[in-house]
Amino acid sequence: MCPSFRVTRDAAHSTHHRAQTLKAALNGEYGPQPFVGPELDAAMDLCVGCKGCKRECPNGVDMALLRIEALAQRWKQLGGVPLRERLLAHIPHWAGKLARLNWLVRLRARMPLLARLGERWIGIAAKRSLPLSAPMAFLATAPTEPVGNADGREVVLLVDTFSNHFEPETAQAALDVLTAAGYRVHVARPLTGERPLCCGRTFLSHGLIEQARTEAGRMVEALRPYAERGLPVLGLEPSCLLMLRDEYYALGLGEAVAAVAKSALLLEEFLAREHDAKRLELPLRPLPQARALVHGHCHQKAFGAMKSMRKVLSLVPELQAELVESSCCGMAGAFGLEAEHYEVSMQMAELALLPRIRETDKNTLLIANGVSCRHQIRDGAGREGLHLARVLKAALAGGGSGTGKANAQPACPGSFSDRP
Repeated sequence: MCPSFRVTRDAAHSTHHRAQTLKAALNGEYGPQPFVGPELDAAMDLCVGCKGCKRECPNGVDMALLRIEALAQRWKQLGGVPLRERLLAHIPHWAGKLARLNWLVRLRARMPLLARLGERWIGIAAKRSLPLSAPMAFLATAPTEPVGNADGREVVLLVDTFSNHFEPETAQAALDVLTAAGYRVHVARPLTGERPLCCGRTFLSHGLIEQARTEAGRMVEALRPYAERGLPVLGLEPSCLLMLRDEYYALGLGEAVAAVAKSALLLEEFLAREHDAKRLELPLRPLPQARALVHGHCHQKAFGAMKSMRKVLSLVPELQAELVESSCCGMAGAFGLEAEHYEVSMQMAELALLPRIRETDKNTLLIANGVSCRHQIRDGAGREGLHLARVLKAALAGGGSGTGKANAQPACPGSFSDRP
């Protein structure tokens, strides 16, 4: 169940031990400042926030949420948040400026010394590749008015920070697929002309709860009018979209959360439901590849979304899709970027995911909806994973030129730097 326990086989890295240690800390057994002590730090260190315990534990213990609170208390007792954690948490705020630093990312990939200096100064693993920002964000040119069939069912496309700034081709593919299926698509934007919406995931994962609450409040405010009209809100990144159905309830955002959470669906969940209701009209043709290997994001698994993935992929004629039986890929957002966690991150991937990928031939599609999962696949296996939206776009009978086309992207561009 727990990825870190599966790697170490040490009870100290089990969900049970983490819960017991947290209980002891709250009971004062580790002194007046237990959240900066070594006991709790060691217990929580390898938790990747995969939600596996919430799904599989008989008591439904959400260790990911408990870890976040422990981090928040740690920063409070330390009197501040470390530089690396602040940089990673604030990615949504400065992602729009990263394209200017692509030259530095490329230089780091070619100069191991620069990567090692970055590891020493900031704590980012030198062996880990870093993503290149897209020259143009998806939302910079995406339609501001609804697009698609004027008489079609209305839906809302929620574009996360990573799809917007790092992989706009995924957001474009989702827009093309939805318009090709005859839907009327609204692209979610903030109510005022400020920076793009952010779910708050990066802030929450690093224990910056107040900042996460601020971002979540903006999200709820922007999506509530759609939700109250009964429009489904469709997300691409599992850790982002599913936060609306899970952690938003813990952030104290009021009654509006329930309406937004009820409307929030992953793209595959929506398409599967539409298919079951016999409303889906998506013209798909066979792909050049006849086989696909599918890796599920931890949160997709925790919320039972993999059945929808399998169902939607079955709509592609002649495509045989196999789901990899694995737990967390090990990247887990920023976990695999951190120098002290790099080796454990790769060990998690080597338990099942990477060996299975290496067994497949180059003509097999690799499908992974999590951006961090695709990052791990590229670093660990030298292969490129694709989001489901891009696979469906490639299979569109009309060639994938939807009416809401924004950024024209090549069929399968690389989003990451060359590996050091």
